[in-house]
Formats: sequence, C-alpha cells, structure tokens
Amino acid sequence: MSARRLATMAFFAVSLMALSGCQQDDVFADLVGPNAPLTPGLVKLIKANEMGENSPILIRLYKEESEVEIWKQKTDGTFAVLKTYPICAWSGQLGPKRKEGDRQAPEGFYHLTPGLLNPTSNYHLAFDMGYPNAYDRANDATGTHLMIHGSCNSSGCYAMDNWQMEELYSLANHAFKGGQKAIQIQALPFRMTPQNMARHQNSPHFAFWKMLKQGTDRFDLTHKPVAVAVCEKRYVFDETLTDGRKLDAAGQCPTVAEPENIIAKRVADEELQKQIASTMAPEDFAITTASTYKTGSPITAEAYAAEQHRRQGYDRDGKPIQTAKTSMFKNLLQKKSVLPGGSD
Repeated sequence: MSARRLATMAFFAVSLMALSGCQQDDVFADLVGPNAPLTPGLVKLIKANEMGENSPILIRLYKEESEVEIWKQKTDGTFAVLKTYPICAWSGQLGPKRKEGDRQAPEGFYHLTPGLLNPTSNYHLAFDMGYPNAYDRANDATGTHLMIHGSCNSSGCYAMDNWQMEELYSLANHAFKGGQKAIQIQALPFRMTPQNMARHQNSPHFAFWKMLKQGTDRFDLTHKPVAVAVCEKRYVFDETLTDGRKLDAAGQCPTVAEPENIIAKRVADEELQKQIASTMAPEDFAITTASTYKTGSPITAEAYAAEQHRRQGYDRDGKPIQTAKTSMFKNLLQKKSVLPGGSD
C-alpha cells in the first residue's frame, strides 16, 4: 500500500474520530423513530450535570431567539439547562395564538402528557402542546393540533429538524418512564429579561407578556416547575394552588400572599426596564409586525415568506438543502484533495 494511501486512510480515521466528539453526535446516524435511545452525547451531558437519564424535564421555547431549552432535574431536585436546540421553523409573529387558522404558534404555559405524544406523525415525530389550555379557552381562543414536530415546516407549530426531534422525543420518553406525569412547556415570545421587556413595551401584547413573566420569574428563582392555574381569565402562579382547590377559569381568584422574593424581583426588573427604556432611541424599540395572512384565505408566497421563521439550510417543504452528513463528508473530501502527494 502506498504512503499516500496510508496517509489518506489515517486522515479519514482521525477526522471521523473528531467528528464523533461533536455536540450533535448523531451526524452519521440514521433516524430511528419513537424508540430512539438517548444518544451518547446526551448521556454524557446528563451525567456531567448530575442528572438521571429518567429524571423529569421541562421545555422552554423562545420565538424571537428561535431556541428550545431542555431543562432536566438534578439530583438535588432543581432543574438546570441540559441542552439548547435551534428551532428549525415557527410561523406567525410574536404574540399568542387567538384563532383557528391564524397560523400563530402558541405562547403560554402548557403541559405535555404521555397521551399527547404522536409517534406516527406526518412530520416524523410530534408532541401535541395541549392547546387550547384553560387560559386559551377562557379567552375564547381556538385552534387544534398545535405541535412541536419534525420536518422544519410550520403552520402554527414549532418545527425542529428530524434528528433534533428524535432527541427531544427520547428525552420525553425517558422522563415518562421515570414517573413524570406531565412535562411543563413554557412557550415564550423571548427571554423575559428587563432588556427585552423594554424593547417590546410598546407592543399590544405587552400586558399578556407581563403576565407570563410572573410565571417565568418564579421558575428563574426556584429552578422548579411552577404551579399554573387560571382564574378571572388570567394565569396565576403559586405553589399554594396545588392544595386540591378547583379554580374556575372565569371565576374570582383567591387572595394569595405573593412571596417576598417574587415581589423583590418584579420591582427590581420593572425599575431596570424603565431605566433601559429611558435611554433608548425610538428606533431601538421593537416594531410590531402584523401578519399579512387573512384567516381562511389561501396563503400567498409573500405571506408565507413573511410568517415563516426558518433556520437557514431548509427549503419551503421543510427539506434540508444539504444535510450535515453530506456537508461533512464533502469537507473531508475537499481536505483529502490537498493532502501531500496529490491524487492516486
């Protein structure tokens, strides 16, 4: 065997070993489906973060950042970020879903139960988010089949690529096997920081987002899923609401003392928000973009393009323009072509 061929083989062996250490460790793996095991990379992350493979998880979605965070319970009972995934596509604009067919991705607090897993989805794998929830129904919001699913193509859902969806599905499966009854999904317009609240304070959805922040503040302070209920057609968040009482979504809310640390955080964040806003130029505030799509009408190419927030590298049908597998092999071949000694 020639020295050049030996050098080439050694290069490919080293390159493949390096690729096996990438964050997405299934680059060369085929899709498995609903019974996909936890990938070696996930198992390594779980162990490094003092978590159990079957410990509970929590999902946080951020529209503006186009990211999904998976939080997982540690051995001390608190939750920490396990992994952050880029969302492949979401449709609509910032703001809650209000009407069947408006192509808006939901915002709010939802709960994924085992019965909402869809292993035979047309979009590879899917979670039904449970929309509409009690808050949505109390406010006359309508819609069905709002999902987190594969295929990178959205019509009111949060779409991931199929490899990401297999990881998410396996994490949910393991959490349910470990005894978790419901996985909390926090679907948010953006990370609820004072900076982002200042940028978006002129939005017609601002009061709704302030209400969501009451729940995210609790989670940020405790790193534990918040107790969520609905009364007076609004979300309420307090662990004392888990004592068996049944609240009427349209009825009067009980008087509940707000924890001092929650009050302190809200006051501090609102003061910082005001300070930031006072230094901002008019063009620094986010512009509210209305959807050009009219519910019930055929969607035009222009309206579709305006409402589809898709990760680069995927076409209109949600198909990868160039897969990671092809791209990495292409890079290897390109590097091979410049190895000392030239071609065979």
